[in-house]
Amino acid sequence: MVAEDTAGSGDRSDGEKEMDQKASEDAERQEDGDVAMAATAAESPSGEDEARDPRKWKWSVIFLCFYGFMSSIKPGEPFITPYLLSPEKNFTREQVTNEITPVLTYSYMAVLVPAFLLTDLLRYKPVLIIQGVSQVIIWIILLLGGTLLQMQFMEFFYGITMACRVAYSSYIFSLVNPVLYQRVAGYSRSSVLLGVFTSSILGQLCMSLGNITFYTLNSISLGFVSFGLLLSLCLPWPKRSLFFNRTNQEEKELVEVATKSELDKMNPKDGGPSFAAPPCPASTWKDSVFMQMLLEVRNVLKRPNLRLWSLWWVFNSTGYYLVLFYVHILWNKVYPATENKNVYNGGVEAASTLLSAIASFTAGFVKIRWNIWSELVIGIITAVQAGLLLLMRTTDDIWVCYVCYVLFRSFYQFLVPIATFQIASSLTKELCALVFGINTFLGTVLKTIISLIFTDKRGLALDVHSQFLVYFFYFTLLTVVYFACAAVVICRHYRNERRGGVTRDQPTPTELSPVVTNKELETLSNGKSA
Repeated sequence: MVAEDTAGSGDRSDGEKEMDQKASEDAERQEDGDVAMAATAAESPSGEDEARDPRKWKWSVIFLCFYGFMSSIKPGEPFITPYLLSPEKNFTREQVTNEITPVLTYSYMAVLVPAFLLTDLLRYKPVLIIQGVSQVIIWIILLLGGTLLQMQFMEFFYGITMACRVAYSSYIFSLVNPVLYQRVAGYSRSSVLLGVFTSSILGQLCMSLGNITFYTLNSISLGFVSFGLLLSLCLPWPKRSLFFNRTNQEEKELVEVATKSELDKMNPKDGGPSFAAPPCPASTWKDSVFMQMLLEVRNVLKRPNLRLWSLWWVFNSTGYYLVLFYVHILWNKVYPATENKNVYNGGVEAASTLLSAIASFTAGFVKIRWNIWSELVIGIITAVQAGLLLLMRTTDDIWVCYVCYVLFRSFYQFLVPIATFQIASSLTKELCALVFGINTFLGTVLKTIISLIFTDKRGLALDVHSQFLVYFFYFTLLTVVYFACAAVVICRHYRNERRGGVTRDQPTPTELSPVVTNKELETLSNGKSA
């Protein structure tokens, strides 16, 4: 049960790429999630005058950041799973694990692509309103619903809110000129992160010190999300977007860029064959920017470093979000608290959010030759995550579970800004938006398949401890693959070095820019932050 995903990744110019690191959901969500920052809006028509005159954009950005902060405050989120399992709702652990929670994954997969396209087609604001309405419906169902079907509908609307998060992450870039991207990206993500942290702390204080009921806490959350919906109605409506709302001249220029191979632009001196797409007849659907970028994605993924980090995004984010979806159920099984004040989900989520932000910030200062050591670093971190999952699965100490969860999230969030930089550093923002969108969608499809097989009532319907054993084997398999690839790459590098050859794409060290916050630090429906 989540709220993931999710801010995303982008590309833009060199200065703009640094912004992607400095302003790192899962947010996350999202699954988040991903897509979010990649789908940044087109340039503002006012040009450099807008950058020189802050009065033309600052109030819109301030209001949007305030909206991001307020819409992230849902103090009842970390306690949704305990609420469903408490006498107030009285659902069994098997119902929550095998019948309610899987609906979230299915809903997210079904809505993700339409939300991505409608965000651009409708110019952001309507999608944010849809997200606000879905949030209100979620908390009304939690307060008034009592049947299994109603809780499944609640998870369905959670999937909608997760998919719509791409609108917020890309909206803010439609308000300013590209020279201001770095600054406003830091503002927007910091506001969401602060909202998530504040929400978790507020929820924990209400439960531990205020000793209120889950119902009261969810009523407070309904008030916050209703206020967030009112704010979304007051947001300004951008005139332009990334693909579908551009002037004819911009459309023509983007099509020309799209038909020129990204590989040719990244390696202009190479004498290899060109992968440029053939010109298309005028006035056909293939002339659209969106279709040209889809065709170009095939050529981009022929680059080893982009392919590696895209695959990491797909496979590791899948395991990461599955753990986030079900970890609160595991906590309830390890430590079925008899009193509400002894449930510490909010405090743990706040701690994991803070440590994840620190990990993302630290990643900005890592300086190694990623073209050589990427597989090894990924393999080591994935192995550590596998060990943490095994420990969570076997321990009977709830505090050990808490610590393992915080570390598990932090390791993932450490790699997110690095992956963002490695993928986005050489791409236009339009192409980058599609690459991250495709990665996120493929990860969601894989989550759906795993949920259908191991979690869903119609599949094996494993209990939560057995699921975490599956996740342990999943991360172990990924570790073996990464180490095998690392051995091949490193051996090839030193063999070429002895021969005086060149290794892969980038022989020089790459240093990331500092990252302010993580792309996926938005809360999940049972309190997890993505």
